[in-house]
Amino acid sequence: MSSKDDLLSDADYAALSTFRHEIRKFLAFSETMAAKVGLTPQQHQALLAIRGAQAGQATVGYVADRLILKPHSATGLLDRLESIGLITRRTDKDDRRRAVLQLTQKAHDLLHSLSATHRSEIRRLRPMLTDIFEMLG
Repeated sequence: MSSKDDLLSDADYAALSTFRHEIRKFLAFSETMAAKVGLTPQQHQALLAIRGAQAGQATVGYVADRLILKPHSATGLLDRLESIGLITRRTDKDDRRRAVLQLTQKAHDLLHSLSATHRSEIRRLRPMLTDIFEMLG
């Protein structure tokens, strides 16, 4: 049995459709920007996850969780990032079985440029997204 809150209006469907469309446009923008600096979308997302993690939190498992990957898939991705000089691994001082991931200076430079561009795009989209959220209120 559905309640009144479960009923969707034509405007709700239009707002949801617009929201999905804007997300896809943003993802396409993000993929294009990553490619311009020689990264795949997953590589960009992994670097961002590592940079955004709290100190000591960036591990293979953490990146796998943030990218919704199986740990072995995340390991392959991180191996490639390490081979192109974008990350390093260091053994965790408290748990020698764990490797903590760190960005290299090259990765910091790439990520800074990408993130500044992404932040500008998100700021541009903010009023329109706010309107959609209000419509779905």
